[in-house]
Amino acid sequence: MKFTLLHKDPASRARCGLLETDHGPVRTPIFMPVGTVGSVKGVFHRDLKEDIKAEIILGNTYHLYLRPGLGILRQAGGLHKFESWDRPILTDSGGFQVFSLSGIRKLTPEGVKFQSHIDGSRHIFTPENNVDTQRVIGSDIMMALDECCPGDADYRYAEKSLVLTQGWLERYAARFRETEPLYGYEQTFFPIIQGCIYPELRKRATEHALQFSEVGIAIGGLAVGEPVDKMYEMIEIVNDIIPEDKARYLMGVGTPVNILEAIERGVDMFDCVMPTRNARNGMLFTWNGCMNMRNAKWEDDFSPIDPEGTSFVDREYSRAYLRHLFVSGEMMAAMIASEHNLAFYLEIVRRSREHIEKGDFAEWKASVVPKLGQRL
Repeated sequence: MKFTLLHKDPASRARCGLLETDHGPVRTPIFMPVGTVGSVKGVFHRDLKEDIKAEIILGNTYHLYLRPGLGILRQAGGLHKFESWDRPILTDSGGFQVFSLSGIRKLTPEGVKFQSHIDGSRHIFTPENNVDTQRVIGSDIMMALDECCPGDADYRYAEKSLVLTQGWLERYAARFRETEPLYGYEQTFFPIIQGCIYPELRKRATEHALQFSEVGIAIGGLAVGEPVDKMYEMIEIVNDIIPEDKARYLMGVGTPVNILEAIERGVDMFDCVMPTRNARNGMLFTWNGCMNMRNAKWEDDFSPIDPEGTSFVDREYSRAYLRHLFVSGEMMAAMIASEHNLAFYLEIVRRSREHIEKGDFAEWKASVVPKLGQRL
C-alpha cells in the first residue's frame, strides 16, 4: 500500500494524490461515506459505486465488535465479504464512539472500559485487542486507538489525554507489527493526532505520531465543540509538519464549506455522518445552498432537486416529489435524499481534484463557498 502525491495547486496547499490498496485505488481528495455497522444507511452498494462513485467507505470497530461480533465476521471472511463490498474500507478504532459514551466508560493507561449501548454488557478496548479486532474486521486502513479529547477541554486535561493517546499508540504499533492480516491482502494503520486546540500539543502529537506512520496519518479531535477558526488553525499547524508523502485524513469533518477549506489547507481524506444524517431529516446540500425539503415552498416546485447536480436522483426526481415523500413519511424520502447528499459530497471532491489539476483550485473555491453556505 502506498500514497503518491500527483499535483499541487499553485495558489494554495491543495493537492491531488493516489492511495493504492489491494482493493483498488483511491483518488484524493476523497470523501468516504460512513458505513458504521456494515452499511451506508439507506443506500444500495450498486448506487454507492455507480451513481455516488464512492471509492472507499468506512466501518466502525466499536459497533462491529458488539454486533454482529468478531465470530460472525471471522466466519464470513472479514467485513468486505460480509457486506459484499469489494473496494477499500477504513475502520475507525471506536475511540470517538467510546468518547460519546462518557457516562458509561472509564479511561485507564491499560485501555478504555465501557458498557455496551445495546445491552449494558462490560468490555475493554486495549491497544492490543483493538489491533486484533480490526485484523478480524479486515479493513484496508485501520485507525489507532485514541481518546478523542473534547474541543472545550482546558490545557491540563488536553495534555493528560494526549499522553494517554501516545502511550496507546506505541503499544498499538507494536501489536500491529507482531500480527499479520488474516485474509490475504495488505492492511496499514494511521496514527491519530490529538492535542485539542493547543498548538504546542498539536505539534508534539504530530511529531510523535509520525514515528509510526507508514502511509498516512489522521487529524482527530476536531469538529467536537471548538470554534471553526481554531479547527482551521490546528489543520494548518499539523500540515506544516506532516511530510508531503503522507496521506492526511481529517476525521469526522464536516460541512461542504469545511471540506473545501480543509482541502485548501492540504487535507486529502474526509468522512462525516452529516450528509446521510441530515438527509434523513430532510436537509439537502446543493451547489446553491441548503434546502429543508419539508418547507412548503417546495410543494409545487417541479424543478430538479439540484439543477447543477450530476447524480441519478438529481435528474430523476423533482423537489415537489421529494417534499411529498418527506411529509408523507415515506422511507424512500430518506433514501433519495441520502443518495443525493452523498453524490454531492463526492462531486465536491471530484471537482476539487479537477481544479487542482488545472491549477485554479483557490480561485474556483472562492467562487463556490459563498453559495454553499446559504439557506434556500
